[in-house]
Amino acid sequence: MIKKRFILNFPPDSGDKPLSYHLVRDYDIRINILKAEVFPGKRGSLLLELQGTPANIEAGVTYLTSHNVEVEPLEKRIRFQEEKCIDCGNCVAVCFAGALTMTAPDWKLNFDKSKCVVCELCVPACPLHLFDIKFQ
Repeated sequence: MIKKRFILNFPPDSGDKPLSYHLVRDYDIRINILKAEVFPGKRGSLLLELQGTPANIEAGVTYLTSHNVEVEPLEKRIRFQEEKCIDCGNCVAVCFAGALTMTAPDWKLNFDKSKCVVCELCVPACPLHLFDIKFQ
């Protein structure tokens, strides 16, 4: 079993389809909704953590895209300009998910995208504006 995080963008007409139900039932995928912005009759976005076998996750993603859902790995939506970072720690102070950390002895910023929940709190916290996160 593996875990992968994806951002899903739903078209306005997908609200009446039980897509997540089919991921669980037909593809044996465990779903954890980490962030959601859903507006009836309009586009919606979800950050999902999917857990299952690599083959089942791939089949589930194919199922979603066949229903006009845009599926993109989370890593492709997050940009951090690490080379410009001054390791001030401002972003670490607001990162409740633990994706941003600093440890002794070097006190260098570490960013683990796999733990990111796209809360976007790091964006205004960074004095150099080094984070760019696209949720929708």
